[in-house]
Amino acid sequence: MERPIPRAEDPLILNGIDGVTGQYLVPPIALPAAAEVAEPRAEAEYFEAWKKWLQHLPMRVSFGLPPDAPPEDYTQSGWGVVFAASVPEAVRRGLEPLIDHRRGRAEADRFHVLTYQPGETAHQFLERHGAPIGDVEPTAVPYYLLLVGGPDVIPFDVQHSLSLSYSVGRLSFDTPAEYTRYAESVVAYETGASVPNHRQVVGWGPKHLGDRSTELSADSLVAPLFRGAPADQPPQIAKTVAAKLRYASRDALEDDATKEWLLAALHGREARPAVLFTASHGVGFKACDPLQLQHQGALLSQDWTGFGGMAPAHYVAASDIRDDARLHGLVAFFFACFGAGTPAQDEFPLTAARSGEALAAAPFVAALPRRLLAHPNGGALAVIGHVERAWGFSIKPLQMAQTTVHPFRNTLWKIMAGMPVGHALRDFRDRFSAANNILLTHLDANTSNGKLAPRELLHRWIERNDARNYAVLGDPAVSLRHNDLQALP
Repeated sequence: MERPIPRAEDPLILNGIDGVTGQYLVPPIALPAAAEVAEPRAEAEYFEAWKKWLQHLPMRVSFGLPPDAPPEDYTQSGWGVVFAASVPEAVRRGLEPLIDHRRGRAEADRFHVLTYQPGETAHQFLERHGAPIGDVEPTAVPYYLLLVGGPDVIPFDVQHSLSLSYSVGRLSFDTPAEYTRYAESVVAYETGASVPNHRQVVGWGPKHLGDRSTELSADSLVAPLFRGAPADQPPQIAKTVAAKLRYASRDALEDDATKEWLLAALHGREARPAVLFTASHGVGFKACDPLQLQHQGALLSQDWTGFGGMAPAHYVAASDIRDDARLHGLVAFFFACFGAGTPAQDEFPLTAARSGEALAAAPFVAALPRRLLAHPNGGALAVIGHVERAWGFSIKPLQMAQTTVHPFRNTLWKIMAGMPVGHALRDFRDRFSAANNILLTHLDANTSNGKLAPRELLHRWIERNDARNYAVLGDPAVSLRHNDLQALP
């Protein structure tokens, strides 16, 4: 029987499974205790720091591009690469194929090579480069921005804040050779006489017994996206994005969503999908665990034996992607905890005992998307993933009786229709902005309207951070050559 949608009185379940113990990374938290953290009776240092940080963010999404700069066209809305000041010269040289390629296509005054200085906020960075507040002026700072460097040198917060008004992606690799592989792979895809992918979108969604998180994502996210209706209703294939855009569609739900199935899709054994969407738990490790850097954010498969068990055979990690994989031209979307990366500090300290808890010695980008992007046999164009934990609020927003796949469907639709990946993510940015406005109104001492009860404040806070934490890894200007995709054999 399908489990009912969580009620407001249910305990909060933080997504993510411990890669050692096989239990939830954080035990479920009773709402009264969590609500106390959201609105403490006494001043709390972590709460005051959160309020101060929140108030630095813009009130609304605004990408205010001039009329001659359509956001879907980077050649006119502008493209820029943003190097962290500490990035080695070898990395800069490694990206030259991509930089030269973009320079040759963008309008001359709308192509920029920029530098991010240590410690800058997003607003300080924009002001230093002459970007007007609230507008996007491509001749100052282009709409499409590729950040180069890990979150230790360009913080995740900067990427998130910039993405409210700009189309932002990030590259972070260990070696200059990986940057070169990615750059050459993108240029080869965009300039080749043909493309290697088939006109196919693939979905993958495990569903684990007794696990509310994957019950929700499999039944109310993957099933509607790929079968046109929730799992408890008859499929309506004609209503799917794939049907409307004339893509072939293939999916694996529940028992079919094995590690073997996903690896076969990633390795292109039968066909080479243009788009891959997964919804699962991400595997997590403690900050001191030697497996964290390579396995954090790995995708937990249906092979998992359940709470209390865990082994590498239960999840798909970077080390599972062999050199003969056929990934060139793929766009992947991983709905999973830590699927894109991990911040240094816990962004959801829902009990006082967990406030300020370190998630990692330093923030980092997940290994699996890095492996896909810089693959030696031709890499993926981009990977969309989640920084920190992924929550069910993306599927069932606060105060809604029904689930929704609206931002996911719109994002996939735009990607499959050939829109640049970074701009296709705007629905999540709009949701981030809307939740942010609700919280800012609550914090506004000049009005008595819009004040939230502690429990609602907690939900809105999580909902906002959840929407904020979707991130693009790769060049945000990449797009599928959808008209050139091969028909399935």
